[in-house]
Amino acid sequence: MLFNKKILLGITGSIAAYKAILLVRLLVKAGAEVKVVMTPAAKEFVSPLVLSTLSKNKVLIELFEENTWANHVQLGRWADVMLVAPLSCNTLSKMAAGACDNLLLATYLSATCPVMLAPAMDEDMWHPPAAKNNLQTLQSFGNRVINVNNGELASGLTGEGRMAEPEELFRELDSFFNNTQLLAGKSVLITAGPTHEAIDPVRFIANHSSGKMGYALAEACAEQGADVTLVSGPVSVSRNHPAIKIIPVITAEQMYEACMTNFAHQDIAILAAAVADYTPANPATEKIKKQDGELTLQLTKTKDILKSLGEIKTENQLLIGFALETNNEVANALHKLQTKKADFVVLNSMQDKGATFGYDTNKVTIFDKGGNTYASDTISKKEVANFIISVITKTLYDKA
Repeated sequence: MLFNKKILLGITGSIAAYKAILLVRLLVKAGAEVKVVMTPAAKEFVSPLVLSTLSKNKVLIELFEENTWANHVQLGRWADVMLVAPLSCNTLSKMAAGACDNLLLATYLSATCPVMLAPAMDEDMWHPPAAKNNLQTLQSFGNRVINVNNGELASGLTGEGRMAEPEELFRELDSFFNNTQLLAGKSVLITAGPTHEAIDPVRFIANHSSGKMGYALAEACAEQGADVTLVSGPVSVSRNHPAIKIIPVITAEQMYEACMTNFAHQDIAILAAAVADYTPANPATEKIKKQDGELTLQLTKTKDILKSLGEIKTENQLLIGFALETNNEVANALHKLQTKKADFVVLNSMQDKGATFGYDTNKVTIFDKGGNTYASDTISKKEVANFIISVITKTLYDKA
């Protein structure tokens, strides 16, 4: 189903650009939200007015227009998938080389979403080694190439290089959203919820974490084909995917032990739990009775799970931490990223309305160790989970 899916359609300068008209119509009819970005040459082959009318969105062509600029970074983050159709031989070459001389290329290079490519060129341009090498390069980046057809070409010849038909592209997108498993074959360790640190047998120190974000991440990873181990503190959230293995824990020490035991064979670890930083040094074995005067609790620091995993992780593992902050948010998140040897830190700010504890929505900013930043809007925690996974999988593909 394509309902409510966000599809960014890139159109380059090829005679096959006329097929984009029917494709946009099919996608919109299926309930998808479609935005179109074109190279300057593409508008010579298909009308931007027609595409904007059908998509119900302004067609974007120029990086700068009427004293404004098109936010190519936001476009690549907005989309669930970017499809370049048709992909001309010229744009293919530029994409493989990392060139960035128009809006479409700038959007592609900054996209955090998966990218699909539908080549279109004459047979004599399709077969030479240069084109094949460029395609292989793009595939090595994690881009998905849709096969060309054998048929009548613009030159009058008949052969390979004809772009897939709109109906075929529609089916490819439908299949992508229903069957794509970006984390197939990967093992993912996720922590969720709070920990409870006992004061006595009936009282404990905790926080307001509901576990919703961690469980949303676990379900999203499982839906993408991952083998998920979820180390869960005490929550009322239910598991909704049979592929998720849950290890229930109560205390920070138990969560630490579960993570240390299971981390070695994981490809990815996402530490979304709100683990207590301190625990009572000497919890009472019997209920503490109310008495006159004050009660003093001596607290000791709990073990730092993120730091411990960062010290033993290998180059083939990705480690993602969460930072919940009330002030100096960015500085504190970057400090955690650097000192804990994580690959990513996901920042939650208590200043953002509709985010953090208890809400069904969230808003995050992701920082990676390469200096990149990725920000979401205030959206459902399910959508935030998919957003986080899109950033992670892009890094996995880049490393492959």
